Amino acid sequence: MTRDLTKGNIPKLLLGFLIPIIFGKLFQQIYGVVDAAIVGRTLGVVALGGVGSTGSLNFLILGFCDGLTSGFALPVAQAFGAGDVKQLRRYVTNSVYLCVIITVVLMAVVLPLTGKLLTLMGTPASQYDFAYNYIFIIFVGIPATILYNMLAGIIRSLGDSKTPIYFLVLASVLNIFGDLLLIRTFGMGVAGAAWATVASQLISGILCYVYMMRRFPILHMEKEDWKWESFSVKYLLANGLPMGFQFSITAIGGVVLQSAINALGPVYVSAQAAGHRITMLVIVPFNAYLNVSSTFTGQNMGAGEFDRIKKGVLWGHVILTCFWLAESVAVTLLGDRMLLLFLTEEDIALVREPAMLSILCFTYGMFFLTTVQVVRLAIQGMSFSRLALVAGLLEMIARAGSGLFLVPRFGFIAACLAPGIGWFMADLFLIPAFVACFRKRRAEYEAKGAISCKPYRLYTEQ
Repeated sequence: MTRDLTKGNIPKLLLGFLIPIIFGKLFQQIYGVVDAAIVGRTLGVVALGGVGSTGSLNFLILGFCDGLTSGFALPVAQAFGAGDVKQLRRYVTNSVYLCVIITVVLMAVVLPLTGKLLTLMGTPASQYDFAYNYIFIIFVGIPATILYNMLAGIIRSLGDSKTPIYFLVLASVLNIFGDLLLIRTFGMGVAGAAWATVASQLISGILCYVYMMRRFPILHMEKEDWKWESFSVKYLLANGLPMGFQFSITAIGGVVLQSAINALGPVYVSAQAAGHRITMLVIVPFNAYLNVSSTFTGQNMGAGEFDRIKKGVLWGHVILTCFWLAESVAVTLLGDRMLLLFLTEEDIALVREPAMLSILCFTYGMFFLTTVQVVRLAIQGMSFSRLALVAGLLEMIARAGSGLFLVPRFGFIAACLAPGIGWFMADLFLIPAFVACFRKRRAEYEAKGAISCKPYRLYTEQ
């Protein structure tokens, strides 16, 4: 069930790997869409705004988890590309140890601070209870989030991008029924939506584990594979922590920006929340390509196939640009109708204009996100983790700066333009950084020669 990305037609491989991940990410977003639709149409626009106002805080914490586990998967992909089964297994087992430790630490820190963080963000009083009841339960589910993301990342690193989607499809269906049952039947409100999401993700994580154990003989561990190995731990952290912090740093800018939107009042908070649910669907292909770029680059770096890395970056730009054009047309023509998923006609009348402004600015700005998603993970895949982190820092500065200085002066439109500004600033750094990183790795490889089965040791940042 493994898949070698170091050979074969590049655009065909990329699309074949990407499409299943898109469906997986799309179904993952259905969690949020269903929550928002049922909350908005059952509990009202104020409740929807409360849940939506937690988006940046949610990404701050769970984005770190996602980035961390994606980073842990990179050494697995490199070892697989190099054919080093023994080291691959040690990366997997040491990833388990690290994920358990990080899960405990995150929950010990985040849960007691949830209320204070919402207050610090200036969450409107009318929406505070909705926001707290929802996001606290989501954070209780951090173990389920890390379990699924870690196992799905390992499966993708071995070239199988389809199977995690099947489990997400099932989990999404269960989430829908869970929302209806807990919110409408048992009257649990936004807490019911949160519990349904956590339970669904836990189920998908368990299914990933069962599948791995049955379908991947390469992952049948022996006793010696479970040893704590310093090299593996350091290399996993060298890839995982920068990617996790990269997501979180970007999210910090989002938290500051959300605070500025909160200050504009409940109408703009609700408009942004409704628009956010749509933009999270629009951005799915771009987020999916992160997994493609990291796995493709990781395997090919492990095999020393640098020409394929370069061609993969070029084809990635072509593929995502096509998605961007199609989605820009779609939201321009259908954005108003998409809002009906989450709000009644009466509620839409209150937020239509700012919500559409948010959707259109975000979607058009994704032109600059194309380079970010293709190049950032290619740099990460070549083990330049700290340089990839700089791109996240630039995004954070742009979003935070917009929230602190532009929104108070120019209003909601400044908040809408902030994501595009952040991606543009990241591009200014990422393009020359990729060229420099690529030349450096290729020169090192050519100077030292191919190292059988262990080329990734050559590229470990010291």
